Amino acid sequence: MRKTARFAASAAAGLLALSSLTACANDAASSTHTGSGGGGGKGEHVKIMVGGLDKVIYMPAMLTQRLGYFADEGLDVELLSEPAGVQAETALVSGQVQGAVGFYDHTLDLQTKGKYVESVVQFSHAPGEVEVVSNKAADKIKSPKDFKGKKLGVTGLGSSTDFLTKYLAVKNGVKVSEFSPVAVGAGPTFIAALEKGSIDGGMTTDPTVATILDKKAGKVLVDMRTPEGSQEALGGPYPSSSLYMQTDWVNGHKETVQKLANAFVKTLKWMSTHSADEIAAKMPADYSQGNKALYAEAIKSTLPMFTTDGVMPQNGPETVEKVLKAFNPNIQNADVDLSKTFTTEFVEKAAG
Repeated sequence: MRKTARFAASAAAGLLALSSLTACANDAASSTHTGSGGGGGKGEHVKIMVGGLDKVIYMPAMLTQRLGYFADEGLDVELLSEPAGVQAETALVSGQVQGAVGFYDHTLDLQTKGKYVESVVQFSHAPGEVEVVSNKAADKIKSPKDFKGKKLGVTGLGSSTDFLTKYLAVKNGVKVSEFSPVAVGAGPTFIAALEKGSIDGGMTTDPTVATILDKKAGKVLVDMRTPEGSQEALGGPYPSSSLYMQTDWVNGHKETVQKLANAFVKTLKWMSTHSADEIAAKMPADYSQGNKALYAEAIKSTLPMFTTDGVMPQNGPETVEKVLKAFNPNIQNADVDLSKTFTTEFVEKAAG
């Protein structure tokens, strides 16, 4: 059964000038490009913006390319990277790219603002996110109940880390106006902010989490890298990383979308039958930042979040809606049609 989605800029993303982003994103974003012959320029060209290519939560994007599955489908996929998922969405809405790899939750928020977008491959059934606190603040922040008055890092304002941080606060009796979200990105910028005291804690993913723990720069407060962690923190499965696209484009390019789904589902199945070390070995060498063992450990910690078939988890959209309704006035005051935020048409065909 067809399901579609409406997509629009999230609260903070709406403040961004789309025309400005379109003009500069190609210069700002890193890019990787592999064609059906392995050297680019062959097959149908598709651009996909990823909210951080080196983040383990978005690993299927680069891994699919490294395994050659895009090429096997006759696609010439160009992967671009921005530091936050909210920027990937903005690039999609602006028409700069045909697809985005980011969190599913934005499809609900953006549906209320009149843009039509749908998740076509669901990579995950848990957020893969971790709330960490600095060693200096660890005695003061024992749970999200202690967020009041604190500076908390997120990848970007209006990002999924921003959404989830607000939910954890509200769920634990802290108003969104009582703490300060700080956009610090991920990786070195997040870690530097934590070490310098620019933030007291924050939400991030692997390999940043693994590096923080290895450097003893902070401690884990809330771990949502597994379905169990998602259930405990959010009350159910939380579909997060996914491939989503503008519905009009999907409807006009079904053959291409099917090829993308075929490639990604093949990758998810491959991931479920290989070890973290084997997966790490397929990824670009610089993703390990000189520590292959730590990178493999980061992958191992995050692997439980991924689906094996790209199918939206049962009750996942309802959990996401509940989370967003807790703090987002746009969702609170709107009737969101969850059936229009994703489709299983392509992954079901990919499964054969």
